[in-house]
Formats: sequence, C-alpha cells, structure tokens
Amino acid sequence: MRGKMKTPFLERGIPVSRITTTFGRSALGAALVGVAVLAAACGSSSSTPATTTTTIPSKAIPVQSKDAAIAALVPSSVAMTGQLTQAMDATYPPDEFIAPGTTTIVGMDADLGTAIAQVLGLKPVLQNVTFGSIIAGLQAGKYDIGNSSFTDTLARQQSVNFVDYFTAGEAFYVKKGSGMSFNGLKSLCGHTVAVETGTVEQTDSQAASLACKKAGHKAVTTLSFADQNSVNLAVASGRADVGFADSQVAGYVVAQSGGEFMLTGTAFNVAPYGIAVPKGSTLDVAIQAAMKKLVSNGIYAEILKKWGTESGSVSSITINGATS
Repeated sequence: MRGKMKTPFLERGIPVSRITTTFGRSALGAALVGVAVLAAACGSSSSTPATTTTTIPSKAIPVQSKDAAIAALVPSSVAMTGQLTQAMDATYPPDEFIAPGTTTIVGMDADLGTAIAQVLGLKPVLQNVTFGSIIAGLQAGKYDIGNSSFTDTLARQQSVNFVDYFTAGEAFYVKKGSGMSFNGLKSLCGHTVAVETGTVEQTDSQAASLACKKAGHKAVTTLSFADQNSVNLAVASGRADVGFADSQVAGYVVAQSGGEFMLTGTAFNVAPYGIAVPKGSTLDVAIQAAMKKLVSNGIYAEILKKWGTESGSVSSITINGATS
C-alpha cells in the first residue's frame, strides 16, 4: 500500500465487493455535492479514458481551537515557523486528492492534517508531492510531516517514525467485462499488475512474482506509476490486467468509475496507516497528542464519516505500531 493497509471489517473476511456499498451509502450519498472529474482515473469501454463525475462531501469540519498544553509539545524549530508543512500525494481519493476545478487538496488526510495543525496552534500547509519522494523530503527537512496514507512498516520505521491513526487492507479491481478475477497474491501469476510507485502494493506484487516463479508458474509483470490516476488509466486501457491499491482507495475508484471498474476478491494484509515524522524529532509526540484530542472530541469520527472511511477507524493512537 502507500504505506497502506486498512480496515477492521476486512479482518472478518468480508469480501471486497462490500466496500463498494460502504462508499455508495456514505461518501457518495445524497448528502454529497457532485462536481467534476476524475478524468484520467477511469476509462471507457474502449481504450479512450472517460470523464466521470466525482463527488466530494459538502460538510465543513469545525475549526479547532489551539490547545496550549498540546502546542507546548511542538519542537521549537517547527513552532517558530508558525506552520505545519505536510507532504501529500494528492492523487489518492478519498484520502487525499485535488478538488475538481481547483488547486485545493481535500480528503480524509487533508481534513485530519488541518485539524491537527489547528490543535497545535499552527497554520496547515498542504503540499502536493509525488509519494515516492516524501520520506526523502522529510529527511532533508523540506516538510514537517508526511500525511499521505503511509502504511506503517518496520522497514519504513528505519527512516521515519509513524503516528498510527487508521487501518487498511489491500484490494484488487479490474475493468468490468474483462472476464478476469483475482483473490490473493497467488492469483497474480502470469498477469500484469498496475501499482503506484513506492507503495506496499508494488513491493507485494514484485514479491508475488518471485513466489510464482519459484512455484513453477509464470512471473507477475508489475507496472508502476507515479500516481494513482495513471494506475487507473492502465487498467482502463487494458495495458494492465488488474489494479492493486489500498482497500478504501480501490473501493472509491470503483464507485467513481461509472461502472467501468469492479472489485474482485477479498481484501487482505490489514495494517496501520501512520503520519510520518522525521527521526530525531519530538513532533511525533505532539501529533499523537493532537490526534488523541480529535478522537476524544469526536472530530476524528466526524472526518472519517464525511469521507466514508469509518471502517478503518481506530480507538488508540499509537507511535510505530507496525508488527511487520
């Protein structure tokens, strides 16, 4: 995943196909205001990508007051700037994406990042950055945090710390009418898979290829792209047999595709999402405290409900909670 893996109901073995219903009834419901466009995200029945309608919630999240005790936990190097700079790859709805017709980043992570900054008494500055460059940017001091659907993994903890705030799984989707179905990594043998560069899905697809060859089956061809829109276009055009993304993202892609895509199989590999913080900084403690306040005052739940991602909610905000 992007550092992705997600939802509690996935642990109970509920088929991925159920996720579409979740998004259809909440994030995409009648209370939402329809706006244009996920142009490159979806394809028509031909190789020409179709423009579909994407919907974003009209609900505004209340502005949060500064909590002086929590703000005191912010390192002086960050506090003196008066802002919290957040790197996000805004091609990943419903977590983070550009509102159609604007340059504004919206989504679950955008709302959470804004609320966190407000609790800390800082101005939220959301920057659209290619996912694969975020950790290096954190290490170079270009950003304060990486807030972009990172799956917390032990390997990534070697480079950054994570404040875990969500859980998610991985899922497959295909072009409707392709006649292909997938369920688990073993089913990828001999197929072409589209993933976003730098994600856990990319790593898992490549590992699956080695396992396939070791078992005497055909290898997996992994096509990696800089953003999720390009992944979707590869599936829509038939260049890839299957798209591989975080479960709620795959569900959103399908729900927004106007029937072009369908989910296939059951979600798997549930793991925590974390907000990435540079090693050696105490900002993770401040972020954790702010998140705990947003959980206790109900804003966390309100944000997840707004974006239809309640199934990935957690009751405890931890630091570096990954087990693998």
